[in-house]
Amino acid sequence: MPFNLLKYGLSSEYPVEVDLPAPKELKSSYDVVIIGGGGHGLATAYYLSRYHGITNIAVLEKGYLGGGNTARNTAVIRSNYLTSEGVKFYAESVRMFEGLSNEFDFNIMYSHRGQLTLAHTDATVRSFRQRAEVNKHFGGRTEMIDRQQIRELVPSLNLDPGHIPVLAGLWHMDGATARHDAVAWGYAKQAAKRGVEIHQLTEVQELVIENGTITAVKTNRGTIKCGCAVQAVAGMSSQLMKKAGIRSPIQTFPLQAMVTQPFKPFLDPLVSSSALHCYVQQTSRGEVVFGGGSDPYPLFNTRSTLDLKESLLAHAVEMFPFLANAKLMRQWAGITDMTPDYSPIMGLSPVKNYYLDAGWGTWGFKATPICGKTMAELVASGGKTPDLIKPFGLERFSTFQQVNEMGATAASH
Repeated sequence: MPFNLLKYGLSSEYPVEVDLPAPKELKSSYDVVIIGGGGHGLATAYYLSRYHGITNIAVLEKGYLGGGNTARNTAVIRSNYLTSEGVKFYAESVRMFEGLSNEFDFNIMYSHRGQLTLAHTDATVRSFRQRAEVNKHFGGRTEMIDRQQIRELVPSLNLDPGHIPVLAGLWHMDGATARHDAVAWGYAKQAAKRGVEIHQLTEVQELVIENGTITAVKTNRGTIKCGCAVQAVAGMSSQLMKKAGIRSPIQTFPLQAMVTQPFKPFLDPLVSSSALHCYVQQTSRGEVVFGGGSDPYPLFNTRSTLDLKESLLAHAVEMFPFLANAKLMRQWAGITDMTPDYSPIMGLSPVKNYYLDAGWGTWGFKATPICGKTMAELVASGGKTPDLIKPFGLERFSTFQQVNEMGATAASH
């Protein structure tokens, strides 16, 4: 170890910058209480404090910061969705992700990779053509490519699995990845600098609703009054909505992923297959990540299973046969809050001053910046829903105006 580095580390004037202030007691009341200390909750707090001047905010997290689904996803960023509403929303999120490191002065390890989705049938090719045109029209960079272009883009990919050869691909040039915990900590650090209080190990036990309006939140550390509250708890969304007396269309399913030992770089794009229900990507550290479909039964649990491991890896090996010799290092799961139309629920709720950020399923991480920005606009305006998220209101399920994104995630839908 260089002497100067040792001297620096042992110095009493060690100039380390503390990301978050030391824990403190809860105040008796806040203007805004945000339930959930993951990416969405922290982003909402950041945009409220920085762009709307609202700083009397408490972010309540029952575990540790960003330890829920934010810590359990595979960090994919994209906007190649099916509907005009979805493409416009996620395209804006991709644009915001590109500048987050500079905005935070904190490296989120954003990596522009591109995403390739494989088509194995004529029907899929036709649907991909339509999807590419929708994306082009509403701000996404997506196009169809043929087998030769796929071969040039991903030389190691097996284009002829035994029963379902690859016919074409949907190439999404805006596909990217970022370090998920860095995104959460970047938002947390900047929000805390502006006076937002972030309380870990603080579980919401009950919502106090009087005359149809939320007035307070009961936690394991006491009751706090609030001017309004924002729900951003991902897989536990339906449970918290139940506490608020809100009927929820959400069902929760486990979603598993796994990662191998590191390899030298061989795969730059993110590759997914709609027929094999599998996606593969290589991280900046060389590990190969596999993800696939959700478990086929509702469950509030983050355990991993052998049967999914076997089926997912069998499909991954069909795509990249040489990975049969790879050694797995980790397997994990998150819990996904799925809506009937595979789109989120954002905006007002039947309870006055109680705002919903729920129903994200498998696509919550990629929406983090735009979700935080629009939810902050909603709160700061006192309940005026931004145009970008109007299609995602809870009332769409009673007015039959769903935003159908079924199939937009090749592996999970």
